[in-house]
Amino acid sequence: MMAVWVAVASAPLAAAQLYQWKDAQGRTVYSDQPPPPSIKNAQQKSFKGSVIEVGESYATKTAREKNPVTLYASACGAPCDQARQLLTERGVPFSNKDPQASPESQAELQKLTGRLSVPVLVVGSDKIDGFETGQWQAMLDRAGYPKSAPPGRKPVPAAAPAPAPAPQ
Repeated sequence: MMAVWVAVASAPLAAAQLYQWKDAQGRTVYSDQPPPPSIKNAQQKSFKGSVIEVGESYATKTAREKNPVTLYASACGAPCDQARQLLTERGVPFSNKDPQASPESQAELQKLTGRLSVPVLVVGSDKIDGFETGQWQAMLDRAGYPKSAPPGRKPVPAAAPAPAPAPQ
């Protein structure tokens, strides 16, 4: 059984080597096997596997185009941190607007909700004031966002809340 695993594990390594040489008739030969010992001037070439980097999944791209996500949040503590974490864990691309740091964001939030409390989630033309996991998940589901970040991608962790001051 161990021999099978070694063979499977080493297969990609063997495929990563390419040999080029001219045979006795002068023809150029390419092979993943080394040339016969009688061949002089063989070239060994290495290459990496073909990997296509994708910025986001098709489902995420489609959802983002139809229903862009904006999070109005500040350093409000657990609710804002949990809101960012939920979006990050689902792999949802979002615009983060901090009404405390930006007068423009503050004016947008006031116009949108009539008040300045955060967090507020805007998905397309829908919005939710305050953080409640079930409501946020349902809204993102309706908008077509995947339930988790794409496989092989670690979501960026949400910012940790500031530590509480030590008692004196």
